[in-house]
Amino acid sequence: MSETQSRTLADLKDLAVATAIPAAQPKAEPKRDTLGRSYATGRRKNAVARVWIKPGKGEIMINGKRVGQYFARPVLRMLITQPFLVADRYNQFDVYCTVVGGGLSGQAGAVRHGISRALTYYEPELRGILKIAGFLTRDSRVVERKKYGRAKARRSFQFSKR
Repeated sequence: MSETQSRTLADLKDLAVATAIPAAQPKAEPKRDTLGRSYATGRRKNAVARVWIKPGKGEIMINGKRVGQYFARPVLRMLITQPFLVADRYNQFDVYCTVVGGGLSGQAGAVRHGISRALTYYEPELRGILKIAGFLTRDSRVVERKKYGRAKARRSFQFSKR
């Protein structure tokens, strides 16, 4: 009986070693349409950006306008180009996107989120770099609603004794 138990334990040991080694993950396939573009949706506050990227010279078009014309502030333009800089793909992709809702800051954040997701669809091996940088996480912070009996979301009306 001890022989059968030892054989069984040996078999279990081999089984444990085999399961301890993770199975090779299948490589993620790039998601591209017939024109060679990758599409993704980015969101931030109330803004939603639909983003298409394809290999090119680095031109960025937002709602039919160049990025410098649509986002006049340099900080917003820098925000949009961050995923390309982190992934070391600056001026290698053309971006076409449409943005609706929110203000300019929220729209810039939505475009950045969309570009990051589209890059991971075009080149799946970039996912780790962009995830560490935090560009694939949707920033869920939104404006708090106004409450009744209050001047704003939390501010009370000015107190007066009289």
